[in-house]
Amino acid sequence: MKIIDRYILKRYFLTYSALFLMFIPIGILVDYAEKNQKMTDNHAPTEAIIKYYANFVVHFANILFPIFLFLSVIWFTSKLAEKTEIVAMLSSGISYNRFLRPYFYGATILSVFVLVMGMFVVPYSSGVYNEFYGTYLSKDLYSKGSRLYNQVNKNEYIYVSSFDANRNQGANFVLERFDGLRMTDKITANSIEWVQNDSVKTYRLYNYTHRKVGDWNDIYEKVYQKDTLLNFKTTDLLPIEYAAETKNFFELNKFIAEERQKGSPNIRIYELVYYRRWAAIFNVFILTIIGVAVSSVKKRGGMGVNLAFGVLIGFSYVFFERIFGIMAEKSGITPLMAVIIPNAMFALLAVYMIRKSRR
Repeated sequence: MKIIDRYILKRYFLTYSALFLMFIPIGILVDYAEKNQKMTDNHAPTEAIIKYYANFVVHFANILFPIFLFLSVIWFTSKLAEKTEIVAMLSSGISYNRFLRPYFYGATILSVFVLVMGMFVVPYSSGVYNEFYGTYLSKDLYSKGSRLYNQVNKNEYIYVSSFDANRNQGANFVLERFDGLRMTDKITANSIEWVQNDSVKTYRLYNYTHRKVGDWNDIYEKVYQKDTLLNFKTTDLLPIEYAAETKNFFELNKFIAEERQKGSPNIRIYELVYYRRWAAIFNVFILTIIGVAVSSVKKRGGMGVNLAFGVLIGFSYVFFERIFGIMAEKSGITPLMAVIIPNAMFALLAVYMIRKSRR
């Protein structure tokens, strides 16, 4: 690695770190000012608040990582262009491709760091963040649902018209058990609640009806109240949408396989999380190339124009990523394509802009 490589790499990482250290305290102050009253009203302990904000830093940085990276590349490259350092490098006989090499070094190092963080560190922080949010800031956000359907194993399907995880109660419960394509049992109840005892699978059903399907005659059992063991957990009644975000690489692979086998209604959300983690590698290179292309040529408006354009591109990238994510959750587009399409769009933009900046 030569002097020019160390020179650019040093600015690559220092500028990124400076932006991170500058915006994170602002983010914490804004978040605290907005949520302080709710924390007080819900009696959030000081220790939990400190733990929340320690993990909020990681969670917040992970979300805004593309913008931080993009602005940092534009910032220090614009400074090089303003001081005509880039012109001096190219005039000395260095090709534009050689000038780009340290940026690729930096993107490679940062992409590995981001991948490891996304696979192992960010999931833990997201778990702490969402748990605190659901406990002290928005208790109903992850605790209530309606018209919930799930396949709990190969042969059993459950349905509730509504479920409240705070009270562990559901309404209009149905369980159907199959042997291949033939239904063998059907259990219905006007309401269901989890009984807190030694077993996590003991439930109390009201207006309980059990129909056992026979070859010639069906057998019916009907009682007002029945305590029974059922082969599912309350999380099967109300699957947590952010569950995949809290699992590391190995846990996520196992979790997706299990949820796919059960026919989970949230499987697209979980797969989207999986593909986005791997896409982070390409995000670093795409945004680095666009950032260099935007700022390596000295402009009349100076750094201000470059930063304004950078903010526009950065937020556009996040916007398209979120839009295609919503499309993957709600429409027919697959999670894999929802990740590929926005990255392909901006990869083409990066190729176009870097070719244009060479002229």
